[in-house]
Amino acid sequence: MADVGELKDFICQKFCENVGLKAEELFGADLTLAEVIARSDRMTNSVDLMEAFAKSSNALRKQYAIRVRLPALSLDTPISQVVDLFVQECQQGRPV
Repeated sequence: MADVGELKDFICQKFCENVGLKAEELFGADLTLAEVIARSDRMTNSVDLMEAFAKSSNALRKQYAIRVRLPALSLDTPISQVVDLFVQECQQGRPV
């Protein structure tokens, strides 16, 4: 399995691609999920956000053969916490 730093970088990159925001904007300010929706031109609601998480999870499955499921998150959750949850799920190692 990849190390934590590699997983974090991959998750951040894929999430940025899926929401259409630059890493500096998304992670530099540690946006909340509500702020991500508000700033992204690709998102209008929380369903779009859930799709971005699903795409990021799918990319993890394809790249590392790891299945990730996130718990329900409130819109005031900071993106850094979401990335940490992704990494924790990866470390639990649910193979595909």
